[in-house]
Amino acid sequence: MAIKNQRNELDYLPAINVHLLERRISCVTVPRIVDAIHAACVEDRKITVAHYNVHSFNFSMQLPWFYEFIQSAEIAHCDGIGILKALQFMGYNLSLKYRASYTLLLPKLLDNFNQNSFSIFLLGSKPKHLETALTNLRQQYPNIVVDGHHGYFDKEDPSQNEEIINKINQAKPNILLVGMGMPIQEKWIWQHRSRLNVNVFMPCGAVIDRLAGVVPDCPEFISNLGGEWLYRLSREPKRLAARYLLGNPAFFFQLALAKFYAQPLRVEKMGYRLNGQKNSLGEPVSLLSPLPQGMN
Repeated sequence: MAIKNQRNELDYLPAINVHLLERRISCVTVPRIVDAIHAACVEDRKITVAHYNVHSFNFSMQLPWFYEFIQSAEIAHCDGIGILKALQFMGYNLSLKYRASYTLLLPKLLDNFNQNSFSIFLLGSKPKHLETALTNLRQQYPNIVVDGHHGYFDKEDPSQNEEIINKINQAKPNILLVGMGMPIQEKWIWQHRSRLNVNVFMPCGAVIDRLAGVVPDCPEFISNLGGEWLYRLSREPKRLAARYLLGNPAFFFQLALAKFYAQPLRVEKMGYRLNGQKNSLGEPVSLLSPLPQGMN
């Protein structure tokens, strides 16, 4: 049975690249992302799956290397509602099905890996939290081969990096989840991915701590209302105050300027892989064109 027949049709809305201030955002549903990762593992290809939220968008405006990293990723999906709201403000409405936060993505991805006996390497978090996350993964997903290394090492030390690279390459994981906080995790992947024997690279923020049960997931009803940032701020005000209280206004100020002075959004359908087959989703579509059926 084809994968698509097992899921709701809305899960397979067209995969679209939206260029917001020349940042290519992959508007892709969670099942499509899981399919792309699955195909990369089966076909032994390398891909990077990054994500855009307000925080990473701001970094892409501030750090040239970060912009190059996220532009080079095969997928840079919408992590949360903030980006979808920004696109709506710019005149392009998309379904909430394009929200692909780790809260939604990770369970589907782990289910797929468990069904296919794939392997995962966790890089990041404190040693104690990492071990708890590995233990929890082994208990909940017994078919996944898991390994890891904590994130408390000198990222600028060649010998320490070499040791970790060798450990990862010996494990030969299908996916490497790097949770060191942004932009440290992206920089580490950017610097070392060419030497790593990994199929899928994913910067993942606090995901390892979530797997360890240290950081709780935002309740779904709050997330659906676009309040995940406020929920996280309330739980970690010291660490996240600058990110949200300064970063969010800066982001929306840029959007306000772009609304009147920048080029319109560029929107195009993107190709995707499903069951190992390359599928074309058609020619670029104009921002002014009607949305495909089911996308509102």
